[in-house]
Amino acid sequence: MIVLAVESSCDETSVAVVKDGKEVLSNIVLSQIDIHKMYGGVVPEIASRYHIENMTIVFEEALLKSGVTIDEIDVVAVTEGPGLIGALLVGINAASAFAFAHQKPLIGVNHLAGHIYAANIDTTLKFPLVALLVSGGHTELIYMKDHMEFQVLGSTLDDAVGEAYDKVARMLGLGYPGGPVIDKLAKEGKDTFNLTRPYLDKQDYKFSFSGIKSAVNNIVYHANRKGEEINKADLAASFQEAVIDVLIYKLKLAVDNYHVDQVVIAGGVAANSRLRERAHAELPNKEILIPKMKYCTDNAAMIGAAGYYTYLKNGPLKNYILGGVSDLDLS
Repeated sequence: MIVLAVESSCDETSVAVVKDGKEVLSNIVLSQIDIHKMYGGVVPEIASRYHIENMTIVFEEALLKSGVTIDEIDVVAVTEGPGLIGALLVGINAASAFAFAHQKPLIGVNHLAGHIYAANIDTTLKFPLVALLVSGGHTELIYMKDHMEFQVLGSTLDDAVGEAYDKVARMLGLGYPGGPVIDKLAKEGKDTFNLTRPYLDKQDYKFSFSGIKSAVNNIVYHANRKGEEINKADLAASFQEAVIDVLIYKLKLAVDNYHVDQVVIAGGVAANSRLRERAHAELPNKEILIPKMKYCTDNAAMIGAAGYYTYLKNGPLKNYILGGVSDLDLS
């Protein structure tokens, strides 16, 4: 089964062609990071406009690179949520038009499922498993008993972990996106600030990162008032260690309670080197699946991978118009 997939939930315009949910024939990603850097984060209206300008070009390049003809495409899959409403609508309209024009079945794919199934492209999901989904918009622990069966164990009560990274990077004057720059700078520093770890209830799976962010803000504010210089490398390392201590603690709790042998870490923050290092060190007897770097951030290949299993489970939509953009619940 050959799936043409479209992803436009945030600031990446992406189209991919994926065979049987695993073989990526093409995966074209046009990022807008350089455009949004001057604003310190993604501006939804600007993101939508650039999706409109580039969607056709990305479609054509993905089809050309895949070597697949339109007749050979079996299914069209598109991210239908969660994400930025305007950005999602651009991808949905493009995929709907393509499916209608060429009489192809159309399916809507959950963006979060896509992140998890990115780990299934080069390796194989084995059930039951626990997935830690960490990105700019989401922080969730998910239990899976089988393909496309998701039970959300816990999520963030406020900031997503990637969002906290971006905001702390802005406080330190490190630019956008914050994740890579803090990860790199933290290697040069030490955890000298000993920030409080917000475990909340140590027996549940909820997260909270706004407190860590506020603690960093207070340190920066008071240092500026006193005219003192902050060791940015130490503060970056202190922030990162506090965040990852919490992520690893909650992940280990879920793994122990649900007796799984396989762990998936997915989403943009899964590219963090310290998170990868700690996960392998503290879960030595578990099989840990982390997507390749190119599949951690938003891309259409992951939507094609998840779209294959979505189609097998649910079949196509009854028409070519998706029933509205919504933040789909994984439960």
